[in-house]
Amino acid sequence: MTLYAIFDPKPGSKDLPIAVPEQFSWLAALLPPVFLISHGLWLELVAFVLKLVALVVLADYIGGDAAFALYLLAVIWLGFAAPGLRRHALAWHGWTHRGTRIAITAEMAQLEALA
Repeated sequence: MTLYAIFDPKPGSKDLPIAVPEQFSWLAALLPPVFLISHGLWLELVAFVLKLVALVVLADYIGGDAAFALYLLAVIWLGFAAPGLRRHALAWHGWTHRGTRIAITAEMAQLEALA
């Protein structure tokens, strides 16, 4: 069972509530640009690209192994920070946090939020 943060859409919108799981995101850790683009986290995508460019430039000075270790550290951090980034983006776009639910899947958490 997973803890889900439930967000309601803006008033007057026909969207369903969104359930954001409070767990490590493998998509964010393995394919960071795909995760960031799919959730509309554009500023975070720019920061990630700038961080990659900085690591490529610094690789000559700190060594390739150290640059790769820093990259791994960054994507692992992103995997853990992904739920918080999604919650912040939803709040920024006008969604309201209703509360939390414990459910087996995100769809079950959405159904429970609708009831």
